[in-house]
Amino acid sequence: MDPQHIIEQYQKAIIQIATPSGTGTGFYVKEFDLIVTNDHVVAESAEVTIAGKAFDKTLSRVWYTDRKHDLAFLEAPPNVELPDVRLGQYEQMKDGDVVVAIGHPFGLNYTATQGVISKVDRIREGLKYIQIDAAINPGNSGGPLVNMSGEIIGVNSFIIRGGDNLGFALPVNYLREALLMYLPNKGQSSTRCFSCDYLVTSANIDSQKYCPSCGTEVKLPVAPEKEIEPVGAAKTIEDILRELGKDVKLAREGINTWGVKEGSAKIKITYNPENYFIAGDAYLCQMPTDATKIKPLYQYLLQENYQTQGLVLSCVKQNIVLSCIMYDLDMTRDGGVQSFKNLFQKADQYDDVLKREFGCTARLEE
Repeated sequence: MDPQHIIEQYQKAIIQIATPSGTGTGFYVKEFDLIVTNDHVVAESAEVTIAGKAFDKTLSRVWYTDRKHDLAFLEAPPNVELPDVRLGQYEQMKDGDVVVAIGHPFGLNYTATQGVISKVDRIREGLKYIQIDAAINPGNSGGPLVNMSGEIIGVNSFIIRGGDNLGFALPVNYLREALLMYLPNKGQSSTRCFSCDYLVTSANIDSQKYCPSCGTEVKLPVAPEKEIEPVGAAKTIEDILRELGKDVKLAREGINTWGVKEGSAKIKITYNPENYFIAGDAYLCQMPTDATKIKPLYQYLLQENYQTQGLVLSCVKQNIVLSCIMYDLDMTRDGGVQSFKNLFQKADQYDDVLKREFGCTARLEE
């Protein structure tokens, strides 16, 4: 199977994962009806945001964590048909075999890189890892490593920083073992003890804190009674989004980053505590293909910029963007509600006007 066929086969099985502290990759295994990712991707969260080619952004329960093998299993979205990708046989892999790593590095969705296995059984901290030279980066974590037969032979787990394409994937035999161990307890909050490998569940945990086999302190992926709230400007932003009727959990896209939709416009909100600014950028439509429409469009954007208070229309490459910027110390909850409400409303309105009056095209989405 060539790399293009592998990418086409896997696109709908690859899952984007976001938590309040970062983003990563996962993949759906139909045989077990679970999403697989790294434990460090979910970052002790009991609930994460997931999205994929076949479904919109939604919340997913974390059912299983495994600190030793850096694995986590998530609940799959209900009533969504996802492709059946196969788990391969690690024992059949050899040094020099061609592989493909698939994931979302640095937020670049559905990126695939091809390489070879540099060493099939590199030992690190008592576990075997597949060392590969395929470029993997932050955001690739939790994605599948696939052989040329289209089978998953590893879970991309970590890189050596400063190295030249030194990536490592957990072999599929560890993954299969963990899936089979968890399967009889599916639907229970579970964690694998990193000391003795015992499966600790909500039904057998000792004193709600310790492994019943060896007494090691463990933590189940259970939601806290009270959700941990952000502080400072981040808290104000989330309060504003709630007041505007947005689901804050779904909006979170990493540290100090939120994404919401208003009509056909997608709005990204970012807070940079180093320069104290909060930016709201509504990505509208794209520039028209009819060259005769360009000049009238520019004139319209400039005229509107004289009339819109606190908002700026601009062109970023082919995208037309409506933006507002606020200084965190000046932003109050009431003022922020008015600013974001204005941004959301105007974004949807401008998107329609630009398409209707100037032939702008719908923005390409991944």
